[in-house]
Amino acid sequence: MQAPERLIELGQSVLDIEMAGINKLRQSINHDFAKACQILLACDGRVVVTGMGKSGHIGNKIAATLASTGTPSFFVHPGEASHGDLGMITKGDVVLALSNSGETEEITAILPVIKRKNVPLISMTGNPTSTLARLADVNLDTSVDQEACTLNLAPTASTTAALVMGDALAITLLDARGFSPDDFALSHPGGSLGRKLLLKVDDIMHKGSDVPRVGETVLLKQALLEITEKRLGMTTVVNAEEQLLGIFTDGDLRRSIERNVDFTNTAIGQVMTRNCLTILPDMLAVEAVQIMEQESISALVVTDSNGKVVGALNMHDLLKAGVV
Repeated sequence: MQAPERLIELGQSVLDIEMAGINKLRQSINHDFAKACQILLACDGRVVVTGMGKSGHIGNKIAATLASTGTPSFFVHPGEASHGDLGMITKGDVVLALSNSGETEEITAILPVIKRKNVPLISMTGNPTSTLARLADVNLDTSVDQEACTLNLAPTASTTAALVMGDALAITLLDARGFSPDDFALSHPGGSLGRKLLLKVDDIMHKGSDVPRVGETVLLKQALLEITEKRLGMTTVVNAEEQLLGIFTDGDLRRSIERNVDFTNTAIGQVMTRNCLTILPDMLAVEAVQIMEQESISALVVTDSNGKVVGALNMHDLLKAGVV
């Protein structure tokens, strides 16, 4: 059995080799990279990604990342492409082919058809003089000095380099297209990403009679009953038109106790916090979280554009909705 120290040493050496490969990859972010981005930005169809073996697995991930960041894309297995799937490639598409050697038979076999279709071809290889690299409109060099495998055989550092190059393409295109958080949300409506990016404050805030509210002449002891009943740790203070005048929170309550305020004879308007933070109902819920964290508060009042109270929101609501 290997000693723990040796196992740690081997694991760290893998990271060192792969990081060295990524650092070398910076040299490939050059005019060829820019040309590849220009071809992809000009694409009116889809980006068809292909690769065999481990390169195919990386290609699948690159296609998924492109598709989710504003560049329509899908993966085609090169072996299946020779048996009918080449029909998926149509005029206006761009092919992105991955092969570390650049000589993968399943890919070189379909190159004549790709060229005949007059579809732009971008290659990603570890050998810039290979068949695939030479026949491509532009080649992205993803070569590494060595694999992380101690036998220097298993694709490790080379597949990491290809994956990172794919991410570089996808994110560069995302920025060039002006892809927004709303655009991203439309591609990720499910799960936590969708909740964080799609939920509006209006979707989860307390509304109507669930919002604690009192007039500014209400005695403090009566306002405490409203806070207790609505269980939001605060109450809004409004005028006759329901416009916000201030807020009274648990923090204000502690400060009132410290100052020995007479709860039975003091109007809440005398001890409330004026000019409090508010948010609009159409604001993203994730933005409300950011405000709470920045201001170290746990609740926010929601008002319309005229300052009328329309809702209330606290950190528990955001946690329950899965936004935090």
